[in-house]
Amino acid sequence: MNHFASTDANNQAVRTERLTLTAADGYPLVAHRFHSPSPPRGHLVVGGATAVPQGFYKRFAEHAARRGFDVLTLDYRGIGQSAPSTLKGFRMDYLDWGRLDLAAAVEAMRQEGMPLYLVGHSYGGHALGLLPDPGAVDGAYTFATGAGWHGWMPPVERLRVLFMWRVLGPVWTRMAGYLPWSRLGMGEDLPIDVYRQWRQWCRFPRYFFDDPAMRATTERFNEVRFPIVAVNAIDDAWAPPASRDAFMAGYRNAAVKTVTIDPRLAGLGPIGHMGYFRPRGMPLWNEALDWFSSLRAPAHGSP
Repeated sequence: MNHFASTDANNQAVRTERLTLTAADGYPLVAHRFHSPSPPRGHLVVGGATAVPQGFYKRFAEHAARRGFDVLTLDYRGIGQSAPSTLKGFRMDYLDWGRLDLAAAVEAMRQEGMPLYLVGHSYGGHALGLLPDPGAVDGAYTFATGAGWHGWMPPVERLRVLFMWRVLGPVWTRMAGYLPWSRLGMGEDLPIDVYRQWRQWCRFPRYFFDDPAMRATTERFNEVRFPIVAVNAIDDAWAPPASRDAFMAGYRNAAVKTVTIDPRLAGLGPIGHMGYFRPRGMPLWNEALDWFSSLRAPAHGSP
């Protein structure tokens, strides 16, 4: 367990702790906890996007800690510091990231009397419905969560994605035994099972909600009853607002508020699929943290 601290211009120290979580199936996961310099008003878990290591969310986590939240980030199995020495031959289920890995993070941050919130980026917004105990969560804020179907994307991006699914991906996975996603400069390499399931569900306009084989899994989304805010930018080619609406409809029993951002009108500069968590996205971070602060959640904490 390692400890280190960083400070901002106001000299507020954020103590960071490196942790090893153990998922319910025994898989070890590397996580980092960012401790608020003041007594925390809530606990916050960040569920990252596919192929994105937890270090990408460090600035957001430090900012949220300075705003009075204890924050946990993690690398899902097969990604970043939670990856094996080689992905060749590494087998897993794409759903494990939510029902096992994010679930382990939620359990690690549960505390009686302390509200627990989730921030989800892309896949992280899918994972909300995969948690075995969604009742532990008091609210969620998602960025860039969508259904993944090429038909929701702009024409040029649609062609690129279809080429990746139908040509590049099959060739690369056959040669390497995993998807060398990093060659495209789009994040970490991916286990072959993640690639195969991702490709399968992206064939459908409503992602895995349209896959008959996923009915038992998608029915669990009915158990999500905490409030959700889903934010998507109009320049996000991978998850434009129409894609978000197609997926978020699956949270049938949750109060879902959708927010559509025009980055030009908002004065944020380009956002795309990743800019939500870059420094220019700080106004969006503050809106999320303000919303969490306004919930005055019942603080489920212990089971």
